[in-house]
Amino acid sequence: MKIYTRGGDRGQTGLVDGSRVRKDHRRVAAYGELDELSSVLGVALAETRRRDLAAVLREVQRDLFAIGAQLADPSRRVIGRKAKAAVAEAQVERLEREIDRCEAKLEPLRAFILPGGSRVGALLHLARTVCRRAERTVVTLGQHEDIDPRVMVYVNRLSDLLFVLARLENRRARRRETRW
Repeated sequence: MKIYTRGGDRGQTGLVDGSRVRKDHRRVAAYGELDELSSVLGVALAETRRRDLAAVLREVQRDLFAIGAQLADPSRRVIGRKAKAAVAEAQVERLEREIDRCEAKLEPLRAFILPGGSRVGALLHLARTVCRRAERTVVTLGQHEDIDPRVMVYVNRLSDLLFVLARLENRRARRRETRW
């Protein structure tokens, strides 16, 4: 299989169901931003030495790939063919348990904080902002097309998780948070 197909040379791309849309279509933007988020998480993974953090980020990357596959399929048939492409309530609950676990180790937040800290902490803050942008795009897509509402819930919860992971990573690295 060649990496280039020339199929997109005129500004279109193929979706999972065989249809073609412009590369600037909101559906392509949504799964593209989730791919960007996964790439930022990949950089954080490359930088961390913490096994627990790495395990969480790998799971999230798998989830993001599945959500991207789902968003690339307007017919929603991919879920029927590949169960791992579905977003289950258990995945959202997993994120919530991880948020709770992290928050239990942190001082309560009493002010806004500026992104930064350690390299991994700053990367997790960057991932959070990419996640928020992806969430806005997914919400826009959901206003115009039928998507699984659990996708929006998952992405919203994920940005919360990335925030507390950044805070926890900075605490572990003994880097003080900069209050605004």
